[in-house]
Amino acid sequence: MADSAFFCILSHEGVLAVRGADAGKFLQGQLTCNINYLSEAKATLGARCTQKGRMQSSFRILPETDGYLLAMASELIEAQLLDLKKYAVFSKSKLTDESAAWTRFGLQDGDGALAKLGLDLPQDTDAVARANDLIAIRVSPGRAEVWARADQADEVRMHLSDVLSEGSLNDWLLGQIRAGIGQVLGQTRETFIPQMLNLQAVGGVSFKKGCYTGQEIVARMQYLGKLKRRLYRLNLSGGSLPEAGTALFSPVNASAVGEVVIAASTGDGSELLAVLQADAAEGGNVHLGSPEGPALKICDLPYVLDSKLETQR
Repeated sequence: MADSAFFCILSHEGVLAVRGADAGKFLQGQLTCNINYLSEAKATLGARCTQKGRMQSSFRILPETDGYLLAMASELIEAQLLDLKKYAVFSKSKLTDESAAWTRFGLQDGDGALAKLGLDLPQDTDAVARANDLIAIRVSPGRAEVWARADQADEVRMHLSDVLSEGSLNDWLLGQIRAGIGQVLGQTRETFIPQMLNLQAVGGVSFKKGCYTGQEIVARMQYLGKLKRRLYRLNLSGGSLPEAGTALFSPVNASAVGEVVIAASTGDGSELLAVLQADAAEGGNVHLGSPEGPALKICDLPYVLDSKLETQR
């Protein structure tokens, strides 16, 4: 169903809210993305890093009334709240878990359904449309999210059902994998720097915004370093669905050459995004779980890495 029109509930993620007079200023010093680029009509991907540049979370962020909403893997919300509150103590910002306040729907090829909800969403990735207390975000070509407050969720679901078939979360994640959008999960927290997930290639890192936690490491990697590991899309025939964090191997290397980021079933196998050593990817002989494990086939991503373009953001 991932290649056809459908909708599903995005039950795997929660919503962290940062509200208050200083919310933007506070987040600007914490996140890889540039808060100043956001508007009522613009969202973005982003990440929060440790001092060593390792991603504690990745998310989609958008402005909402008196602050900002960050959608991230549910298992990361509590730890991020606790840690961020330590830095927000002298800031006029209030941080809360608003996961129960929102229901989020993923739509594949659902522009007709968006129109019936009164949402005229542009085709540009990261575009935002708002109407009837609903929010729509273009997350990649052909794919959109609809955010509804909890008391609207049943009505929105009914309207979507009139136009679209209801798919599974697996269908949605398969579309995310094919769009080349990686994500930090509980198993991979503090494992990757942003460039390992190609976050700079999908608009989630700003190199013009100034200081934020981990910025020195991220900038040094972009301007001076040679990235040895980055995100690849791979296909696995048959077998069970790989879990995030599962190691990848190449027979010519003595140790693991990468790890799974996210995976989804294709019916006759699975597709996954994985962080992989460049030399192993070039060799094309990559295996899941052990050097003798199932072979993986490297597939194309829908974008190219262009450091010159990436540093213009």
